[in-house]
Amino acid sequence: MNRPTVDEEITDTELEAGRIAFARPWHFVKTCVRVDDLPPADRIEIAFAGRSNVGKSSLINALTGQRELARTSNTPGRTQALNIFESDGAPWRLVDMPGYGFAEAPKSQVKQWTSLVHDYLRGRAPLRRLFALIDARHGIKSADETMMNELDNLAVSYQGVLTKADKLKAGDLGKIVEATEVKLRRRRAAHPRLILTSSETGLGIDRLRAEIARLA
Repeated sequence: MNRPTVDEEITDTELEAGRIAFARPWHFVKTCVRVDDLPPADRIEIAFAGRSNVGKSSLINALTGQRELARTSNTPGRTQALNIFESDGAPWRLVDMPGYGFAEAPKSQVKQWTSLVHDYLRGRAPLRRLFALIDARHGIKSADETMMNELDNLAVSYQGVLTKADKLKAGDLGKIVEATEVKLRRRRAAHPRLILTSSETGLGIDRLRAEIARLA
């Protein structure tokens, strides 16, 4: 199996394509609590998933260069449905998935979110790739393993993204990168490139944009 790597060269042309792709204005489309609520399957979809408080909304805002596009909160579990973002003329839409691993909500509601995520992953044809966000301060936890198990079982292509990389010293970050690579290497649906990001400093945002632009 291919080894995940953070060092693979990305060309200036690819970086520029990613910059242009996200230079246009983006807007919130709708919140979907059922698969039937999703927009028409008229473009590819790029989804973002991760533990609650991993920084999904902040990452989407950094990608689009719009600080208030996706709602951010200090309360874990704020995203409780599929939030859809689009840009006129873009060949893809962004899907912000519910955070997992924590939710201040009744079990029945958590079950509903879990079912929604499963139905989306299992039957959404336009889904081209899911970015599995992993908090660099903690690495892959059991909740991440559970999500990755489902992605592997459903054969959904996903790519590891370490968030909040600026919060660690270089030596500690290197250990997390190595440990994450080892775990992803065993995953049959995991993409070989691991991306380090920081929504605060902008680290890796250009690389993530380029990776998404490749999918078009």
